[in-house]
Amino acid sequence: MKRRTFLRNSLLFTGGLSLIGTKGFAISKDLKYISNRPEANQRNFVSKAVDRKIKEVKKAIANEELAWMFENCFPNTLDTTVSYSEENGKPDSFVITGDIHAMWLRDSTAQVWPYLPLVNDDEQLQKLFRGLINRQSKCINIDPYANAFNKGAEGSHWESDLTDMKPELHERKWEIDSLCYAIRLAYHYWKKTGDTSCFDSDWRNAMNLVVRTFKEQQRKEDQGPYRFARNTSKPTDTLPGNGYGNPIKPVGLIVSSFRPSDDATILPFLIPSNFFAVVSLQQLNEILNHLNIEKGLANSAMEMAKEVEAALVKYASSNHLNQGETLAFEVDGFGNQMYMDDANIPSLLSLPYLGALDAKSSLYQNTRKFILSENNPWYFKGEYAEGIGGPHVGVNMIWPMSIIMQAMTSDQDKEIENCLETLIRTHAGTGFMHETFHKDDPKNFTRSWFAWANTLFGELILKIYKERPHLLKQV
Repeated sequence: MKRRTFLRNSLLFTGGLSLIGTKGFAISKDLKYISNRPEANQRNFVSKAVDRKIKEVKKAIANEELAWMFENCFPNTLDTTVSYSEENGKPDSFVITGDIHAMWLRDSTAQVWPYLPLVNDDEQLQKLFRGLINRQSKCINIDPYANAFNKGAEGSHWESDLTDMKPELHERKWEIDSLCYAIRLAYHYWKKTGDTSCFDSDWRNAMNLVVRTFKEQQRKEDQGPYRFARNTSKPTDTLPGNGYGNPIKPVGLIVSSFRPSDDATILPFLIPSNFFAVVSLQQLNEILNHLNIEKGLANSAMEMAKEVEAALVKYASSNHLNQGETLAFEVDGFGNQMYMDDANIPSLLSLPYLGALDAKSSLYQNTRKFILSENNPWYFKGEYAEGIGGPHVGVNMIWPMSIIMQAMTSDQDKEIENCLETLIRTHAGTGFMHETFHKDDPKNFTRSWFAWANTLFGELILKIYKERPHLLKQV
């Protein structure tokens, strides 16, 4: 993914005067937090249910800055990234990631996810979800190995990549989670609404491709049809081994050539994504059995889920640093294991959030203790914050997404409160989440328009509002 770096560029209003700064400045106690949302007539998509929820939740937040951040972040996907249309009455939703004008299967699902609890209160929001399910099916049918798509066939900056590029693709990095997120969206939309209208022939064709692709990437017989190479000086943007990645021993796990950060894997069995695949295959089986269709596909999905789950039990963990059984981030089936975590989701930290692992299990708790410590090579502690980063941006850069996920997976008031205070302290006066910020200087951040992180922050506030409303009164 092509990333862009931005410095602080927020517009703050106090007493009728504006302060625009690229350096830090003292904020007046009587600062008035004015919404950074686009004007109503300039918003890409409007949901009355979302707007009502913003007003409701803001009233419960005592900290004016936190309330302002929520108002800016929660609707950011709808306000700025959605392109909605209908063709012959069939909804279509193209959702860009933010400052990159392309749609990731992963990001687009995650961006609309926090609005799912509101779909039964807003017919337009239901259409948005149906449209995105339809668009994702269309994308998978174009190429199940691609991670990011154009709206049309306009080509890409990455069309010179040494892989089977098509003009509809923005990028073609094979990532297990891309296909998992498409199932996650369709499954939970169906469970929430009971609406099965999206499960048409296009969706069924896409799901057949999902299972076929997973099977190909178990690599039991050969390396499979996918290879990728890029002419680049950045090693995380290309694959070794003539484009197939480092060697694996076929053990039932699924190869993910790239991580959800769009960085190349080192050991190709990416453990968080294999856990995610187990959940997604089980969900696909449930949908198909409910609809009483595609019996062969339903059985294949469940058989593969069981096979991957058994392989995870055998290969995904060991007693690491004498702290008990702990999950590795990547393995290769030969016995090699790499211990770390990356901020992007799926991560090891996020497994309970994805319904893939019991948060109270000793396996998760041991893993959590490891990855939220400086034994994790991508955990950074600085003057302003501590949290997980990743190779994608580099050392000392913390992802707000990891701080949000730490709070989302915690059952401790104090830990959640600390996470909220860190997020307030590190948005650099913009009122939005960023891709990363420097542990010692929040004004040094990447991506001023990253809708996934914004709506994930909104999801966290909604979760706290529902489960621990007292925290919103005391932060």
